[in-house]
Amino acid sequence: MEVFAYLIPYGLEWLNLIVRWLHVITGIAWIGASFYFVWLDNSIRPPAPGSELAKKGVSGELWAVHGGGFYNPQKYLVAPAELPKELHWFKWEAYSTWLSGFALLTIAYYFNAQAMMIDKAVADISSGQAVGIGIATLVIGWTVYDLLCRSKLAQYELWFGVTVFALIVGAAYVLTHLLSGRAAYIHVGAMIGTIMVANVLMLIIPGQRKMVEAMAAGKLPDPKHGLKAKQRSVHNNYFTLPVLFIMISNHYAMTYRNDHAWLVLALIMAAGVFIRHFFNLRHKGRVEWRYPAIGVALLLAVAIAIAPKAPVAVAAAPAVDPVAQFKSVHAIIAQRCATCHSAQPTQAGFATAPAGMMLDNETQIRQHAAQIYKQAIELKAMPIGNLTNMTEAERSELGAWLQQTMQGAK
Repeated sequence: MEVFAYLIPYGLEWLNLIVRWLHVITGIAWIGASFYFVWLDNSIRPPAPGSELAKKGVSGELWAVHGGGFYNPQKYLVAPAELPKELHWFKWEAYSTWLSGFALLTIAYYFNAQAMMIDKAVADISSGQAVGIGIATLVIGWTVYDLLCRSKLAQYELWFGVTVFALIVGAAYVLTHLLSGRAAYIHVGAMIGTIMVANVLMLIIPGQRKMVEAMAAGKLPDPKHGLKAKQRSVHNNYFTLPVLFIMISNHYAMTYRNDHAWLVLALIMAAGVFIRHFFNLRHKGRVEWRYPAIGVALLLAVAIAIAPKAPVAVAAAPAVDPVAQFKSVHAIIAQRCATCHSAQPTQAGFATAPAGMMLDNETQIRQHAAQIYKQAIELKAMPIGNLTNMTEAERSELGAWLQQTMQGAK
């Protein structure tokens, strides 16, 4: 039974790896298709009045060359005169991305909520409460967004965009005051991703299906379905860069391990929106450099604002037996860090050392001194969620020794 119990977290790590790989693959397929069709929509040019294409109902076309072949995609204002025998639907890219993403969220966060979602310094909640908050965020986020889309506000693109952005920032603010920074960020991303896939599932595909059904019945499709689908598709396009940032944010604790993590996320997402808007306009033949300039300025402002303070020089301390000093430091690391960062982790949910960093002996600890200092002292991102209850006194003692070690290595 002990062997089986040990293999459970190991099996979960493999499951995490495979599902994460699948999520990246499907995400590339979905976002790639989204980028392509937005580019296509913005790049097609109307046919000459009275031309054969215009008579067929084609609203735009373009010529392209790729992979040794020429392509001539055409877009109809409503629909072609006859329904094609084969019609490709772009939907499973979206569905597969969300399904694999939610599976990954469950494996990485919900199965190990105590370590991955809870930070007692933020809110003293249970694992069940943390998971409930996460799932509720997805449901509430989509519900409020969809209601906004169906309101008169949706007729005013700018104000609608500002309102939706405020909704997302509000969610980020609330989540960063309930969950660990890492979990808060990933759930903002999951909320946006849920909105995106729900747009496909609930609006875009049903609208397209109604148009196809009308054609099959010999009726003229109602263009309103296409217009609604286009609206949601455009929203999804602007969501992509913020979501992509959030997908990689867990590797950069500097963004979510600070007192204003929600604001950092808001500014980085805004930068992504401005940069995406630049490309959308560029596809239409308009080059507006002010938008990427604003995006870059926001990123620089964030980078400067959250930059770490220079380490305080360690004052010359009375002569201390280095063996005794390391023994004390090693005890801290063994109790607070090596429960996960070990050749044989003892912390539940970890079968192998995260990032392959093992801190079982002096050689390994000295080798990773800079990383330990950054994560445990500078950012206080480790221990994750302070699961092992490292005290400030221990951080201070460990930090002083790490500084001496790093200075001695120069």
